[in-house]
Amino acid sequence: MQQPRGAAGGRGCTLFPLLSILFVQGVHTVLSLEISADAHVRGYVGESIKLKCTFKSSSDVTDKLTIDWTYRPPSSGRTESVFHYQSFQYPTTAGTFRDRISWVGNVYKGDASISISKPTLKDNGTFSCAVKNPPDVYHNIPLTELTVTERGFGTMLSSVALLSILVFIPSAVVVILLLVRMGRKAAGVKKRSRSGYKKSSIEVSDDTDQEEDHSDCVTRLCVRCAECLDSDYEETY
Repeated sequence: MQQPRGAAGGRGCTLFPLLSILFVQGVHTVLSLEISADAHVRGYVGESIKLKCTFKSSSDVTDKLTIDWTYRPPSSGRTESVFHYQSFQYPTTAGTFRDRISWVGNVYKGDASISISKPTLKDNGTFSCAVKNPPDVYHNIPLTELTVTERGFGTMLSSVALLSILVFIPSAVVVILLLVRMGRKAAGVKKRSRSGYKKSSIEVSDDTDQEEDHSDCVTRLCVRCAECLDSDYEETY
């Protein structure tokens, strides 16, 4: 009689850890945070760089939410904190990134991004973004590999070429259109001069009236002269 009890008790002891594991896994799924960040970010010396990090939480954002950004240089396993957030922003006040980290995120929109001002070649390394929003505390920690380089002549040349495309090409198109229009007008004038210019009906009527007036004047002048000659002849007679 005692042996079956022991067997039942053994099965109960075995079943309890299994239920505990399932319960913990269920809680982990419900309370999980999903964090996303760019795996690789490229920047240039002296130009501000944005490190993007977003998160999704199953719980509403409260003042208990915390965000931690850390940095690890490529030649060392040492990790240093560069930014902390909990209701307020706490950028690092020591180390390489002192006074160069700024907050550009919005926790109510799931944005935990930061910005690095005046980056140098020494800023190359790996950044990590960690977010906790109790009771959601289980999450992945994405890594961002930052590569800072000098802007080369090719990059500057491409910028100049882009500026030329945006500014000079539209101006050239306008000039070409104006030249084409002027050429068409000149061609039209030459064509009219070769074929003979035809007056409009108004111009023709004006010319006709002027000719008629001129002929009337000539006729009256002739009549007047004839009268004068007749009068002179009669006086002589």
